[in-house]
Amino acid sequence: MTIRDRIFNKLTEMNMTQKEFAKRTGIPETTVSDWKKKKTNPTAEKILIICKVLNVTPEWLLSGVETHGTRSNPASIIAVDASTDAGALLETYNSCDAAMQARILGYAQAIGKMQEEQIKKGD
Repeated sequence: MTIRDRIFNKLTEMNMTQKEFAKRTGIPETTVSDWKKKKTNPTAEKILIICKVLNVTPEWLLSGVETHGTRSNPASIIAVDASTDAGALLETYNSCDAAMQARILGYAQAIGKMQEEQIKKGD
């Protein structure tokens, strides 16, 4: 499967139109249409915004490999857009001393465990 195939399969899965995708990414509709019609892939500079809108990792978009679970090696690098909430969180984390970083990490892990418990309960 190609990058283009993964994009259009994900759009179908998300019930997102090409028009909506173009609007959310800022990529012209004609460009998105060309990927489908001409069977071409997006340029490298578009990858991160596409990943953000589709809520997928660059690894998955580029290779089809999931970076979680047991079927692949764990990701050692994560690219985050600084203008996102995740980017703001990382900037805040990086600006803290080691003790505060440990507290932030502890909070995040506790929240993750709470979410897992809610999922198990079916909430």
